[in-house]
Amino acid sequence: MLMRTDPFRELDRLAQQLMVPGTWSKPSAMPMDAYREGDEYVVAFDLPGVTADAIDIDVERNMLTVKAERRPVAKADDVQMELSERPLGIFSRQIVLADTLDTEHIQADYDAGVLTVRIPIAERAKPRKISIGVGSSSKEIAG
Repeated sequence: MLMRTDPFRELDRLAQQLMVPGTWSKPSAMPMDAYREGDEYVVAFDLPGVTADAIDIDVERNMLTVKAERRPVAKADDVQMELSERPLGIFSRQIVLADTLDTEHIQADYDAGVLTVRIPIAERAKPRKISIGVGSSSKEIAG
């Protein structure tokens, strides 16, 4: 059998094995995208292999915190691991939210390994038209 070797891939694999997975006191980062869609901000976090009950979302003042834990899959006693490249442990991300966002109406959905958090823009921050009054009353100052 012909096997192709890549020394850099082996170095990456070794580095991953030596790195300690995230813990609640020192979590690993999770990749995310953030964008505006209409009247809300959307933040999408990649969390493949994480169950919905292992995700914790908190908002305190203007700080959104997302924590997730990818747990090892239970294996039978006769299973011998040959290669393990998928990271396990705790992942976390904190985002400072602007005052213009409505933190009371945040929605979160989890589908196909992607956590999508939708944060509406507060009514007070949306653009609005200001009407101009016509014919203001003038006062005369006597003196």
